[in-house]
Amino acid sequence: MFPTKRSSDSQGSSASPPAASSRALEWLWQSLRDVKRPQILDCGPPHQSTFDVLLKRGSKLYSADLITLARESDLKFVRRLGKKTEFLTDAFLENLPPIPTGCLSVVACWQLLDLLPREALPGLVSKLWSYLRTGGALFFLLREPSLANGAGTRWWLESLLALRSDVESKLPFPHPAITNREIERLVPSGNVKTFLTRLARREILAIK
Repeated sequence: MFPTKRSSDSQGSSASPPAASSRALEWLWQSLRDVKRPQILDCGPPHQSTFDVLLKRGSKLYSADLITLARESDLKFVRRLGKKTEFLTDAFLENLPPIPTGCLSVVACWQLLDLLPREALPGLVSKLWSYLRTGGALFFLLREPSLANGAGTRWWLESLLALRSDVESKLPFPHPAITNREIERLVPSGNVKTFLTRLARREILAIK
């Protein structure tokens, strides 16, 4: 198992909104009910509650905080060529831990796709897809076009069936909102389930 640093919640749960039930997670865990020890990659900032929930479920965990790296991408992963810029997707993906092909049941991507330029998405999704076992899924949170700010909001699992977040960040999203059609084109199987929420976000499951 890739070693993870279990950092404490720096802001404290008292500062965050109440947990919200998730229809996507309900569907996901129902589909994995016969998987005794699911292997899971968490692409968000380490959060104790997420680790506790998944370990209690018997999961084997991998952790790679791609969310924070994506927020800092202008400093680390963008090459400027005159007036043009190039996102260094391969360099970004080098931050993933060693994971065997076809072993993961879930990749928790959170709002990662909303933080990266369009040019980076095919390579990212292809790489994460290669880690999934048959029946596994990528889990995304995608903002609606009406939600302009929130790029700095941190999400975690309150339970297997509920999400929680910090108070909504005022940091603007750096790229236009991703459409459902774009997601379907990115996913090799085209098997995408979309769940609408009251939080101006869509919960997305891309199923292998």
